[in-house]
Amino acid sequence: MFSFRSIPEYQNELLNGTTSCVEAVEFFLRRIEERKNLNAFTAVYAPEALDQAKALDAQRKAGHPMGKFHGVVVAIKDVICYKGHAVTAASHILEGFTSTYNATAVQHLLDEQAIIIGACNCDEFAMGSSNENSAYGPTRNAANEAYVPGGSSGGSAVAVQAGMCMVSLGSDTGGSVRQPADFCGIVGLKPTYGRVSRYGLIAYGSSFDQIGVFATNITDTALTLEVIAGADAFDSTVASVPVPAYSKECAAPAGPMRIAYFEDALHHPGLDAEMAATITGYIDTLRSKGHTVEPVSFGLMDYIVPTYYVLTTAEASSNLSRYDGVRYGYRHPERGSDLTEFYKENRSHGFGKEVQRRILLGTFVLSAGYFDAYFTKAQKVRRKLAEKTQEIFKQYDAIILPTVPTTAFKIGEKMEDPIAMYLADIYTVYANLVGIPGISLPLFTHSNGLPFGLQVMSNQFSEVSLLRLSQQLLAQ
Repeated sequence: MFSFRSIPEYQNELLNGTTSCVEAVEFFLRRIEERKNLNAFTAVYAPEALDQAKALDAQRKAGHPMGKFHGVVVAIKDVICYKGHAVTAASHILEGFTSTYNATAVQHLLDEQAIIIGACNCDEFAMGSSNENSAYGPTRNAANEAYVPGGSSGGSAVAVQAGMCMVSLGSDTGGSVRQPADFCGIVGLKPTYGRVSRYGLIAYGSSFDQIGVFATNITDTALTLEVIAGADAFDSTVASVPVPAYSKECAAPAGPMRIAYFEDALHHPGLDAEMAATITGYIDTLRSKGHTVEPVSFGLMDYIVPTYYVLTTAEASSNLSRYDGVRYGYRHPERGSDLTEFYKENRSHGFGKEVQRRILLGTFVLSAGYFDAYFTKAQKVRRKLAEKTQEIFKQYDAIILPTVPTTAFKIGEKMEDPIAMYLADIYTVYANLVGIPGISLPLFTHSNGLPFGLQVMSNQFSEVSLLRLSQQLLAQ
């Protein structure tokens, strides 16, 4: 009977002949079928995944070298392009659209002999914190199906949580990898902005978006990042700095570290009292392990969420203007009498309410009378946040925060209160605003039976130290 624990163990079993790629794919296809009620996938590529598995088994038996991701079964969020496959961003506006090219991250996976098993459900155009804003309906949390898995990458998180793939890719604009990882009790990594190419990732907020990783352990997280990261001629914002051997580096001892935490974050009125007490107690545990853990007065917590939503909605307003029903995607049968009416009908019926809300907000803050009052001021706050962050990292190796203010909430509980939904991002959007890497570690269980984690952040391109510390924390 096939079972999966980690990528290195699985690949050793492949080499020893105790399992095969076909056996792995068949196992995960059964799991997807058994747990289809979770609604984690928008498409499953069963025949081609099996064909690819057979080809890899034959190559390995013939003595061909194995790629870093040989036989690894991966799911990708339905905002990441995979050539010849539908990519819909969980939206009616992209009905019938098939990608004509591979995202760079997908191409890296295929080059290293990964098997892509399907596309995962998400909030429409990655806009949401619960995976309820989807044309395919909500994804359900495998820990308790009455609860949300988090968003926007909820399907990718549940695919790993419920054992329907080995690792998955999501995208993180303001916490869309780390928050669902927290709700689902798995590892979720958002790399440094520019560490992974955004080519082939459907844009939401171009200066925030980053492809991230879901896994059950740090070794698999590190190996996935190692494969998908690196320079790319197709993305002018990607960094050209070398990619470390993360999977080997993360195994090295972390040693005592200097860790900061924000006092105002742990004392924030929106943070669940039990979670605050648990994390406070964990800080004492870290000190007993030899780490220096000190409070830092940040003072900007209340500005983080407003700044994030002003800037991301402005970028969304620009990025989503290309979806008009002219060349591809949804076209409403009542086309109107002129071009303006044509656009209006297509977008009104093609976009969901949350996407429409954010486009309208973004258009408003970019308008002539409000640009300086909102957009320009938000950019200034973003710069102050970046400056403050660099001051902190001159003295500390890492920052720890809660990942979320509460555990997962019930499906439908916050759908009528968008402000409450937006405030769920209070601890995660910070890393996107300043471009640093962040990871959510599944360390705790609430008295309500649901998991919650700890968010750890390091300086830009310091994923090695981040992963080493994460490995150590999960091993304790």
